[in-house]
Amino acid sequence: MPAQDTPTTPGDRIWLITGASSGFGRTLAEAALAAGDTVVAAVRRPAALADDAAAHAGRLVPVALDVADTARAAEVVAEVVDRFGRIDVLVNNAGRGLVGAVEETSDAELRDLMDLHFFGPAALVRAVLPHMRAQKSGAVVQMSSMGGRLSFPGVGAYSATKFALEGLTEALAGEVAAHGITCLIVEPGAFRTGFAGAGALRSTATVLPAYEDTVGGVRTGLADSDGTQPGDPVRAAEAILTALDADHTPLRLALGDDAVDAIRAHADAERAELNAWEDVSRSTAYDA
Repeated sequence: MPAQDTPTTPGDRIWLITGASSGFGRTLAEAALAAGDTVVAAVRRPAALADDAAAHAGRLVPVALDVADTARAAEVVAEVVDRFGRIDVLVNNAGRGLVGAVEETSDAELRDLMDLHFFGPAALVRAVLPHMRAQKSGAVVQMSSMGGRLSFPGVGAYSATKFALEGLTEALAGEVAAHGITCLIVEPGAFRTGFAGAGALRSTATVLPAYEDTVGGVRTGLADSDGTQPGDPVRAAEAILTALDADHTPLRLALGDDAVDAIRAHADAERAELNAWEDVSRSTAYDA
């Protein structure tokens, strides 16, 4: 897919960012504020941002939103448009991790994660698009992960939600480009955001001994990495703004050495497998 032109202008943009009280959401909000923009921070507990909102004199506005409550999405978008007249950048950032083998993952755990990472963001996108189409500009930023391009034992449920979000957004980008709307999928590796901390990273309720060799190390390793990850969230936010402000915004932006290396290796392995099985793949047509 070709690169996209970005319609947004630093200094006067209105951002709507979910999960803006911590992690990438918070650092991205701070970067947008530093650029002179206005941020509507959609969080479950707006009171947690009261001091920050007061410090920014109306340019940081907390609103209550549980992203899994899809019925609330249209209400929040309408509130922002009523107050500011437009939304220039939507950032679907709220999320958490889940570690466990596929067999260990319950329907409830998988559905809850899909609500948070896929159905909630999809509802916000649908709600914001009529306004962006009317103003003939806007940007949708989807905070995915390198786990949205590849997967490995222990993160199947998490990757499934991010794969779904990326597939939706790749199609969306082609649908809305003619309306002046840009889509940016962000694929971070390991960053010091609190993602691997006890409050965000969850393990499946069921733990089966059969998967200790393949999943056990992931279950403990991710949690143990909290606070020592190589990625700097502030630099990540700067990279996202750089991509949005570029003449040609990429559809996907990997962040971190680990993400770049893993995504490249995965793409090389996929190409090698495709080439190895090409004759069999092409043998399935009717004879001429």
